[in-house]
Amino acid sequence: SRGITVILGPNGAGKSILLRLMHGLEIPNEGKILFKGVVADETIRRKQSMVFQNAILLRRSVIENLSFVADLHKPQKPSNLLKLLEEVGLSEKQHMPARRLSGGEKQRLSLARALVSNPDLLLLDEPTASLDPYSVQMIETLLIKLQDQNTKIIFITHDLNQARRLAEDIIFIHKGRLEAFQPADSFFRHPDSESAQAFIDGRLIF
Repeated sequence: SRGITVILGPNGAGKSILLRLMHGLEIPNEGKILFKGVVADETIRRKQSMVFQNAILLRRSVIENLSFVADLHKPQKPSNLLKLLEEVGLSEKQHMPARRLSGGEKQRLSLARALVSNPDLLLLDEPTASLDPYSVQMIETLLIKLQDQNTKIIFITHDLNQARRLAEDIIFIHKGRLEAFQPADSFFRHPDSESAQAFIDGRLIF
């Protein structure tokens, strides 16, 4: 389905491992990862992009971080790459070395780079943790726009308010087990798991 699925759960629940399995960065011990009913292979994974909690950027300029990825997929017009930079508020810094950007700017560039390939599936592992409010708002606004363009988004966050703002549905994981998978409004009203209720209430979960 389209829209934004948010993965919630306490530290160590297995959220990041789940995302890494989806993207083929980890291999499951048993079972298979399916994408639209088909076993995920390299061709399918090339239609996915992932953004990590800490931006991993090339030691190049801001625009070269995008053009490098564009060349790996299919060459893009420079104007398309500039439009992407504009959407994340970095067009005026296109020639700056990426390492000189602030933390929030680096993460916005990381998101722009993930979008160069027009992915069918965008995976995000706590991309806004400890970012400035301006960057958080810019990233959230772009994600809402993307879901309207039929990009499926799966997003890990610890921030319940962010989950309420963005999620169409919620996956709740505890101790490596999926304990709830519900539309967001029903999850926040009546979660299918006692642990999820404790998590929503801000109680410690063991």
